[in-house]
Amino acid sequence: MLGVPIGLALTIITLPGTWAMLLVAAGAKLWQPELMSWWTLGVCAGLALLGEAIELVASGVGAKAAGGSRAGSMGALIGSIAGAIIGIPFIPPAGPIVGAVLGAALGALIGERGYSKRTWGRSSGVAAGAAAGRAVSIMVKLLLSGLVGLILFVACLW
Repeated sequence: MLGVPIGLALTIITLPGTWAMLLVAAGAKLWQPELMSWWTLGVCAGLALLGEAIELVASGVGAKAAGGSRAGSMGALIGSIAGAIIGIPFIPPAGPIVGAVLGAALGALIGERGYSKRTWGRSSGVAAGAAAGRAVSIMVKLLLSGLVGLILFVACLW
């Protein structure tokens, strides 16, 4: 039960908190086999994978939805990952979140302007779409992480 709030806190700062919760839960399952079922852990792992997939592709999807090219979508994906890493030492604990959103925008802007040779106005719109997609993905992943935490918490009490 203590792993849930710690895992949620890690997820908020874009670290693998959901996986930390699952690791703690699997350890607890091995220690106390009657604590929860393997099905519960499997469902939670599926939700965690869904959150990772959404987080990975959302900035590219946002760029594409705003009319971006493949270069803009790839730039958004690469920029989002780089921005989250670069943002770690800045503005704790929000640095990785801000870095991921700004990185997605900057990556999409570079992809659109530098590779696809689009105008600044068009490239800026795609960058905004990429940033919005990344911001939404962070919220969705946090929601899924909260759902995993709730399931694990209830499973421990049940």
